[in-house]
Amino acid sequence: MNPLPPVTPADFPPSARLRVSAEFQAVFKAGRRLSSPQLRLFAHVRAEASAPRLGVAVSRKVDKRAVGRNRIKRIARDVFRRERHLLPPGDYVLIAQPGTATLDNAAIREQWQQLLARARSLKPTPPAGTMPASPGARERPATDS
Repeated sequence: MNPLPPVTPADFPPSARLRVSAEFQAVFKAGRRLSSPQLRLFAHVRAEASAPRLGVAVSRKVDKRAVGRNRIKRIARDVFRRERHLLPPGDYVLIAQPGTATLDNAAIREQWQQLLARARSLKPTPPAGTMPASPGARERPATDS
């Protein structure tokens, strides 16, 4: 059998995609919002995430034709694929706003790259649960009571 080719930084495997509605909703609920004139990015950077994942939403309000919507999604996935290795691990959802379809490919790429550059500086959200330990705290021994 042929072994699989080595993974390059520019790959976009299925594991790097958000697919389920619940994953999108989690990003909308807990993520930070970054905006440009025609694009909106929700970024949920998490310390426990293994790699950056992308979800793209382009509604019919943006372009009535599927060809136009697919062009926007294709550009978004391509830019993310190239910049993915620079991003902190977490989930990202890109939403195209009405008016995006009137932009040419270079303008969409430029706005998307600017949003990703801003997302690179985001700090991961701490995991939910217990409080982190104090830096100078020592663990107390258990008492027999």
